[in-house]
Formats: sequence, structure tokens, C-alpha cells
Amino acid sequence: MQDLYSVLGVSRTASPDEIKRAYRKLASQHHPDKGGDTQRFQQIQSAYDVLSDAEKRAQYDNPQPQGFGGFGPQGFDFNNIFEMFGTRFGQQQAQRPRFARMTLWIQLSDVASGGMRTVSVGTPHGSHNVEIEIPLGINEGDTVQYPKIAPGGMDLVVTFRIHPNPEWHRQGPNITTEHRVSVWLLILGGETQVRDVLGNQFRLQIPAGTQPGTTLRMRGRGLPQRHASPGDLYVRVQAQIPRDIPPELIEQIRQHTAQ
Repeated sequence: MQDLYSVLGVSRTASPDEIKRAYRKLASQHHPDKGGDTQRFQQIQSAYDVLSDAEKRAQYDNPQPQGFGGFGPQGFDFNNIFEMFGTRFGQQQAQRPRFARMTLWIQLSDVASGGMRTVSVGTPHGSHNVEIEIPLGINEGDTVQYPKIAPGGMDLVVTFRIHPNPEWHRQGPNITTEHRVSVWLLILGGETQVRDVLGNQFRLQIPAGTQPGTTLRMRGRGLPQRHASPGDLYVRVQAQIPRDIPPELIEQIRQHTAQ
């Protein structure tokens, strides 16, 4: 079995923040949407699912021995046998799970807006609807624990997954998108309307002589964050050639380029 710490490239004493940083870097490099290997990405995701959860990590670091305990080199220890099948067995049987776990897929707009969401939690007691709050600026693969809201008073542990969106490229709190404008606007300069992830419209100033493919920055128009300033929106402008150019203008352009 491959060592999960090696999969993420961290030491066994790595802090939760170090594990999260390593996961984000590797997930970005190997994400299938960016041409990465799906199997490698799944290994990275599986390793992070275990090492990012304190309980799972503790179980992974200290696995329970297989088979019967209490059988030493001297033979059977009946006291241990009675303890194992008596008190200990009874205690384990009486214990209830402390966590209910689920994966929740959300949209990038949910990352930007946060807010409450009703989710269905399946447990041995059946399915129950509960309300959770989606944290602003949540990242792909982040896990959030909601105390005592699951059936039976269990904590609900939610792993957040974010649907890929070809229109938006996310880097932390920053967002990059493409926006088509008239070639005349690139030549002459002027304003254009740009929308953010939530559909809000903002005015973007295009300097005269802007080249197609130029990226312009809109400060504070990216993703909001709970404990930090919002990210930025980066707009890559592309030229859109008009279909109804007057013939006399085409002739003037032709004469100008021939000089």
C-alpha cells in the first residue's frame, strides 16, 4: 500500500496547514480538467481525505493490530481473553458513531455567496434534512465539521467539491475570465460591461490601443473571503470583428495598410 504522506509529499509530522497546501498544489497540477492523470488525481484526493481528518489520520498513523490481542510468547492469557470478549466487547458494542459524513457538490457561485443550504443526511436512523452554512470562499476538498446537527446528536462532517466551470478559472480568491469586445473598442478605448461570478455588472475601462489577449485587473471583484479582503477579477479581453463593416471603411483600411 502506498504511503499517504508520500502521495502528498509531506512528512509524517506535517501540520494540517502544510497538508492542505501540499494538496492544493498537487490537485491543481494533476486535475483532469487541466490534462492531469485521473488516477493520480484520485490518489491525491484519497490521501487528503484521510490526512485532513484528525480522526482518520490518527487511525492511519496508529493502526489497530490484526487478530486477537493478549496472546504473548508465553501462550494464552485468559484474563485478556475474558477482557476482550467481556468488558471491552460490551463497551465497543454500546458505542455509537460520533460522525456522519457526506460530500456536497456546489457551484462557484455558492463559493462567492455562501449562505444556508438544506442537505439530506443518510444515517442508520434513516435520511434527515438538516441546514448547514456554506463558508464564504470555501476551497475544493475543504472539510467542515458541524457539531451535533446530524441525527442522534452526531457531528456532521461535510467535504465540499466544486463543479468545474469553463467560464471561470479560479486561483484562490482570484478569478480569471475572457470577455469579447469590439475591435474598435480596443483601438479607440472606452468602457465595457463585465459581470462577476454572481452576475453583478461592473464597468471596465479599456485603454486605447489595447492588444487582444490583454488581461485587465478589477480589484476586489473576485471571490469574497470570510476573514480577508475579496480577491480580484482578471478579465482577458479578446477582439470581436464586426460582420457589417461599411465597404468604404474597408477600402480606407486597405489603403492605410498598403502605405
